[in-house]
Amino acid sequence: MNWRAGFLTVTATVVALDQATKALAHAKLRGGSPVEVVPGFLDLVYSRNPGGLFGFFGQMPGPWRIALLTVVPLFVVLLIGYLLLRDDDTTRIARSGLSLILGGAVGNLIDRVFRGEVVDFIDTYVSAPDAARWLVERFGTAHWPTFNLADSAIVVGACLLAIDLLLPVRRARTNPEHP
Repeated sequence: MNWRAGFLTVTATVVALDQATKALAHAKLRGGSPVEVVPGFLDLVYSRNPGGLFGFFGQMPGPWRIALLTVVPLFVVLLIGYLLLRDDDTTRIARSGLSLILGGAVGNLIDRVFRGEVVDFIDTYVSAPDAARWLVERFGTAHWPTFNLADSAIVVGACLLAIDLLLPVRRARTNPEHP
């Protein structure tokens, strides 16, 4: 198996796991109470997000929101797919990051196309009184926006790309004169 097939397998795995967990959330959590997983930190709760990341654009009128949140991600999916298939000079870390981002973007795009919005179900929060009070005073909440596996893959992929940019090995390989 060549490296392209391996990284496309990562992408396909992210999409499959994302869609499976969203189907489970839809079947088991919809209309129910939150399920406490880690007391004071992590619950599973069914949520549908018509907007983008952190609900941005959620209040935008339907046709514009749908166009923006479907067309732009579709362009990103095509661009990342092209980069993964064509570029032989990308590092393993960057390819891994791009594969995770691609899988997450496809997973959320599937939701947008077939549901009109994205299913979220992971709710993290701070319940320690002093920390929660500090967060509420500064940010209005002690909860992180509800998210899903696709969102997690996108964030981890972006972190891998950032690490790749900061690694001295990467700089030395792309610019031998740079220390």
